[in-house]
Amino acid sequence: MLNVKCKICRRLGVKLFLKGERCFTPKCQIVRRPYPPGIKRKRRRVSVSEYASELREKQRLKNLYQLRERQFANYVAEALSQRGKVDDATFVLIKELESRLDNVVFRLGFASSRAHAKLLVSHGHFLVNKKTINIPSFQVKKNQEISLKESSVKKAIFQNLKNMLKKQKVPSWLELDIDKLSGKVIGEPALEEAPPAEIPAIFEYYSR
Repeated sequence: MLNVKCKICRRLGVKLFLKGERCFTPKCQIVRRPYPPGIKRKRRRVSVSEYASELREKQRLKNLYQLRERQFANYVAEALSQRGKVDDATFVLIKELESRLDNVVFRLGFASSRAHAKLLVSHGHFLVNKKTINIPSFQVKKNQEISLKESSVKKAIFQNLKNMLKKQKVPSWLELDIDKLSGKVIGEPALEEAPPAEIPAIFEYYSR
């Protein structure tokens, strides 16, 4: 039986990397079965309405960041409330999503997926400026340091972490120190380094 997370990617027609390293292998279900679950391979897809397209885009970004509907809607509402006050409401939304502690932990390479990062953060494995933070939605700010708790370093789940981090490519707004098992926010999230998304379509969905 296919994993539920794999079905989400197939239904939305895009890789969301919800299964960590498996998503980079030929075993990835969206590679093996690049069509929605329940639809036969050769059946032609029907055209979708504008509303359905907006809904799919919203679902894609919400699932990518592993958020509940209310959480995601709140982020969108905050971004929309900034219209007229800032040049780009799209940047406001992406900045809020990318600055979440669980996302930063994932982007630094300390977790194999955002879902995994959420779990690790909620179990209190990470420090922000040497203070334990176990809230995945915590907003990390510029110049703050994120580090693995000393008591967590020897745990089995982190035994091969340094080798994994050597392969990690972090975005330009983050800095990674492999030896210290820490990272630092050195700038603001860049739109071009964020997951591609049709943000205007998402705003339209919530503006209906």
